[in-house]
Amino acid sequence: MGALAGKTALVTGASRGIGRGIACRLAREGALVGVHFRGDDAAADETLTAIRDSGGRAFSIRADLGAPGAAELMYAQFDAEVAQLGAAPGLDILVNNAGVSGSARIEEVTPELFDRIFAVNTKSLVFVAQQAVKRIHDGGRIINVSSAATRLAYPESLVYSMSKGAVDTFTLALAKEMGQRNITVNAVRPGFVETDMNAGKRLHAKATDELAAWSVFNRLGQPEDVADIVLFLASDASRWITGQCIDASGGSRL
Repeated sequence: MGALAGKTALVTGASRGIGRGIACRLAREGALVGVHFRGDDAAADETLTAIRDSGGRAFSIRADLGAPGAAELMYAQFDAEVAQLGAAPGLDILVNNAGVSGSARIEEVTPELFDRIFAVNTKSLVFVAQQAVKRIHDGGRIINVSSAATRLAYPESLVYSMSKGAVDTFTLALAKEMGQRNITVNAVRPGFVETDMNAGKRLHAKATDELAAWSVFNRLGQPEDVADIVLFLASDASRWITGQCIDASGGSRL
């Protein structure tokens, strides 16, 4: 019996990278995990296989969170899958991880880039959470994946950094709103993690070494590093923590 036995979780953007690491970690602790993905069926299947091979339970949900009405579509699938598996209706843990990146300095920003990043990283997160609060049980957990770019000046990804700053503010406000139901709302701020999203920043070994040097541990983060922090925030051990943005960057630029 794990720390999350009997719980139902939803992790957005869980087909690869940090999201996959989180989904697998929550499942290993006993949670039934909804694995949301946008469109890569093969990657989603890999996440499900990893979870099931470790003895966990999971199901997948396909939705493009940048599209209108996507949150409602995703939760309709979620509700149906939970019912089909015979689990208790509702939700215990929401991890808002889905996001897109886009490296652009101020002179490179376009309206299209701005709208795309904010549509997924910020707007969809609000409406995913809006649907979640109708389903989440009292005493539940909402965990948003932000970025160390909100703590560090990173002009190379201006709009991305702005979108994650909005996530931090949303986390603070929603934590106060949900406190009356004993629901905690927190965020984690990863730094450079070895994922597909960051692959474009690591063109060669020198670039990898430079990014690793940001951390006091002189290495890039791994999805599991972030997943373990999310597990803590999803568990009862974090019951007295809410409205916080937890640095998950390996001490980057201390």
